[in-house]
Amino acid sequence: MYNNTTDLRVKYVYPGSPAAQQGLTRGCKITAVNGRTDLTYNNSNVTFLNDAIFGTNASVTLTFVNLANETKTATVTNATYTVKPILYTGTYTAGTKKVGYIVFNTFTNNATADINAAFANFATQGVTELIVDLRYNGGGYVSTATQIINLAAPAAETGNTMFTYYYNDYLQNLTTAQRSTSILVNQPLLDADGKLQTFTTGVNKKYATYADLDYRSTSADNIEKFAKSGSLNLSRVYFIVGSGTASASELTINSLKPVMDVKLIGTTTYGKPVGFFPIRIDKLDMYIPEFETKNKNGVGGYYSGLTVDKSSSEDLTKAWGDESETLLGYALLYARTGSFVATPAKTASLNATSTVMPSKLSSAEIKSVELSLDQNSFKGMVKMPFKKF
Repeated sequence: MYNNTTDLRVKYVYPGSPAAQQGLTRGCKITAVNGRTDLTYNNSNVTFLNDAIFGTNASVTLTFVNLANETKTATVTNATYTVKPILYTGTYTAGTKKVGYIVFNTFTNNATADINAAFANFATQGVTELIVDLRYNGGGYVSTATQIINLAAPAAETGNTMFTYYYNDYLQNLTTAQRSTSILVNQPLLDADGKLQTFTTGVNKKYATYADLDYRSTSADNIEKFAKSGSLNLSRVYFIVGSGTASASELTINSLKPVMDVKLIGTTTYGKPVGFFPIRIDKLDMYIPEFETKNKNGVGGYYSGLTVDKSSSEDLTKAWGDESETLLGYALLYARTGSFVATPAKTASLNATSTVMPSKLSSAEIKSVELSLDQNSFKGMVKMPFKKF
């Protein structure tokens, strides 16, 4: 992503990825790509970068300046690796408070143990306010979202409605004839061990399928309840968000808003209150938006995104956890003072000279560049239907 029109930076790097193995980190300044040094923001250069990173070549050569101000060159080669979505955790002292910070980049379904460990550590450290950084998180599994919600939510909410699934009119109004002829009748509803559930009174008379589910919003199966987990007792949660914050990320925020003090910092989120479950066709999964979610107060429909309490662009020159990074800094400022407004430092005089700073990209340009240069960022909310028959 461009920090400004002449400053191309690395947004994030997954641990264990080929880029991480070559020493790249968030904040590295890219000065050359495959030998090309003119990387100033324009459509031609964005296309060039897109082709270099996501094209048919097996590798890309990058010259970069790391956060230690060392110039290095690395060739990053395509490889398969397992995404680890927690990019950073830390604890800060803000006045008399302990504030936790977690950068969570995607709602994968392989992070249960790591998430629990991170929140348990926050509890051990005496954290009472938490910063959850979802600025690039486009969503993922609802099950992972509910895990984080239950770790952060007040214990008193246990048993109360967290959110409700509202399936589309077709699914809510399925007739018996439609159930028997729908593609849903060929979608097995597996048990907790991933095995078929014998259900001879079901639609296909052999095993449980998606055609046997009750998709009405009044069904208990479609009302998610709070079930507090862990021992973390929070008075406030800050969410760092951006235009790429979508779907399961927005679900997490929207579900916690009615039950605790929530502050949003950054820019308006993507706006995707809908989700889907997979329809298997041969060896492929097809995803069609099938449901919308609304929180315990019936609030949803944020198709224009969730607005923030403190609007600010980010600073891509800083490492994760750097207190001087703009968005993290605002959260810590509020934790210390109860306000996003800092008292300006007094100065003896004003210097008559001035410096022309490179311009920032507009919000529209940022969204456009994200689509090209962060193509692997998933935006979705995946529900895996489950019911024991």
